[in-house]
Amino acid sequence: PIITLINHAVNDTLSRTIITSGSTLLVVVLLYFLGGLSLHGLSVTLILGVIIGTYSSIYIAGALTLIISGSQTLKKP
Repeated sequence: PIITLINHAVNDTLSRTIITSGSTLLVVVLLYFLGGLSLHGLSVTLILGVIIGTYSSIYIAGALTLIISGSQTLKKP
């Protein structure tokens, strides 16, 4: 079923997603602290974008796929 497929897909990409967003977040946080006052607004925006994007790709994308695929796949036989 599609639920099992989505579960496996999220589990397979979870570590890669966390490593990628973690390294990006590290660089952006360093940019915030070391980049000067003129880059604070950009850095805060990028930090929020990384956090929201990571959350979205882990939690929201799978649920949205189930909704788009249709409720007939969620019904038990």
